[in-house]
Amino acid sequence: MGFQQGLSGLNASAKNLDVIGHNIANSNTTGFKASRTEFAAMVASAIGTSGGNNAGIGVETAAIAQQFSQGSLTITGNSLDVAINGNGFFTLQMPDGSMAYTRDGAFKLDTQGNLMTNSGANVMGVPVNPLTGQALQGAQAGPLRLPTGQPIEAKATRVISAAFNLDARAQIAAGDPAATPPIPATPRATYGTSVNVYDHQGVATPVNLYFEKTGTANQWKIFDSLDPAAADIGTIDFDPATNKITGPLADNPYTAINGPGLYLTVDPVNNPNLAGTPIDNQTDPLNNSGITAAGIFLDLSAVTQFGTKFAVTDLTQSGYTAGSLTGVQVGDDGRIMARYSNGISRPEGQLMLASFRNAQGLEPVGGNNWVVSAASGPAVSGVPGNGNFGSLRSGALEDSNVDLTAELVNMMTAQRAYQANAQTIKTQDQVMSTLVNLR
Repeated sequence: MGFQQGLSGLNASAKNLDVIGHNIANSNTTGFKASRTEFAAMVASAIGTSGGNNAGIGVETAAIAQQFSQGSLTITGNSLDVAINGNGFFTLQMPDGSMAYTRDGAFKLDTQGNLMTNSGANVMGVPVNPLTGQALQGAQAGPLRLPTGQPIEAKATRVISAAFNLDARAQIAAGDPAATPPIPATPRATYGTSVNVYDHQGVATPVNLYFEKTGTANQWKIFDSLDPAAADIGTIDFDPATNKITGPLADNPYTAINGPGLYLTVDPVNNPNLAGTPIDNQTDPLNNSGITAAGIFLDLSAVTQFGTKFAVTDLTQSGYTAGSLTGVQVGDDGRIMARYSNGISRPEGQLMLASFRNAQGLEPVGGNNWVVSAASGPAVSGVPGNGNFGSLRSGALEDSNVDLTAELVNMMTAQRAYQANAQTIKTQDQVMSTLVNLR
């Protein structure tokens, strides 16, 4: 006669209640994954005994299994809150330099611009090309940092891209007073537009463009001034079959643009430090555009000549002044888009996710973090939304996957099991007392 079975049952039920209590306590913890207690029977085996005659010696806790099911997403509106919808973990670098993994995307920026968790860990990612948004070739994952301490540097204008229509019905700009009826001269400003460009110190200078119809069919002159004595800066000819410009306007070594254009000589008159020194268009190290000529390239490949009124549909340029960080948005693919006070939005890094062959083998270490173990296997890194990696949702957090109703029912069941095991010990004690009191 023994108490082993009842005692093991008490221990197992107490452990089950501990796990249930832990789940309930974390029912509102972001990214928390519930656990369940799994039991196994204990049997005393000996050579020659028949399994059918062995009553067993109780129960043991075989495992506390983590349940990595998806939690629901709650919209927070905070752009630095990021939820994973699907498989994967955020990669963290702990203060001691070790690596950890989490589903909790409640991130913060510290005073140096580092992307951090509430436990003080750095969020890991890869640097990207600010122009293309693609990860830099051969780049290694590291702590993500945004330029909050100082403004981003100004960028000189390299290209002006224009898209507009010149009215095919326009008369010769010079007019014809001898015609019947007389054709008046067309003011130069009739077909004109303007855009601000920037030097390398970020000072804006306006560039004015005016177009005059010549006496040659489908031909226009380009001017940069309203002064009647100013010479034109280029001539464009339209193909009457396509109504687009035919051939380059000038010698064009700019290999990145397939189409007509010309170089503009722009004097940064609003910058006393550079006035008299035209903006020099040098090779851009960020995109290797191949620009070698002086001046700013005016891309006119999207200009047309149709019988509709003059209308500018697009007029953009590639430069900007210095700007400070004003906001951050994380894309579904993990790219961190930073918005600046100069109107520029550009990617500053990309969050990467990690997956494991056996996620249940991860070891919880507190603070909503897990670490790799021999059972989990090594981490495999990937881009959110690719392969079996989940996508990201900015402005949202993943809730705990604890089913509070189910946990309360489990708690009542565990309580009854504890009481029942205590009753077996009590009964064993009464039987032993009866035997001891035999005369």
